[in-house]
Amino acid sequence: MLDLNDIVVFARVVEAGSFTAAARLLAMPKTTVSRRIAALEREVGVRLLQRTTRSLNLTAAGRLYYEQSSQGLRAIEEANLRLAEARAEPSGTIRISAPVGFGGHFLIRTVVDFLALYPKTNVELRLTDDRLNLVEDGIDLAFRTGILQDSTLIARKLGSTHRLLCASPDYLARHGMPESPADLTNHQCVIAGPSASGAHWVLDGPHGQETVMVAGRFAANEMQAVVAAALAGFGIAQVPQAIAEGLINDGRLRRVLGDYTTPAGGLHVLYPSSRHLSPLVRAFIELASERISNGINTA
Repeated sequence: MLDLNDIVVFARVVEAGSFTAAARLLAMPKTTVSRRIAALEREVGVRLLQRTTRSLNLTAAGRLYYEQSSQGLRAIEEANLRLAEARAEPSGTIRISAPVGFGGHFLIRTVVDFLALYPKTNVELRLTDDRLNLVEDGIDLAFRTGILQDSTLIARKLGSTHRLLCASPDYLARHGMPESPADLTNHQCVIAGPSASGAHWVLDGPHGQETVMVAGRFAANEMQAVVAAALAGFGIAQVPQAIAEGLINDGRLRRVLGDYTTPAGGLHVLYPSSRHLSPLVRAFIELASERISNGINTA
């Protein structure tokens, strides 16, 4: 019967380049290594290694056998690692980056739940609308909305979200409620961007997609500031659905042009590598996925 340990020994001999080096790696006598290789060759019925006093070479059959069997060994090693990770209790510090609006509204709840579930963990949360370099800034995972830029990072889509048009009751009492996207050109709008002089808003509505030019007295490249300006009555703003719904329910904002939203944007979690993902990072991603999917429409 084929012994998996013999295959492991064979792979180590090939990788080490000699019986002596493989014996050191495996912490076993050289004679045992030789005996296991001989047993494997008898079992498979072909010579795998061509041995002389000066060299060790793979036969054609041996090369094919190594290429196929080494893939299986790596899969087994990966499975063992994943199983060990699954059994391990998450511990240590996890560093997370997220947009300010999203992080402040939804992610903080996940952080609180995570700390309660795993008492051996610490969380360092950086809320910023800047695109940080995860590797250079030591970030374990980042939440991003919208269209992802080309990247070597691993991305997992958690769902999709829209922005709703909203304004304060005070602003609407003074300026009236727009009845169509074209009416926005006659209103003050809070711009999520670098310039208050103008922006193109793309809206999805009952007649398809429409684009309208808007302008206002205030612009900011950070969502928390945009929401604050809308609450203060400086105009109509595009507010992420997750934030807007709570403020609308509280009566602090009113929805404008209720049949229209911005086009759906993706919500992703990004991390440097999916290989050997630590139990700490994996646990947070799974919890965030569960919590966020319950609060944001998924696509």
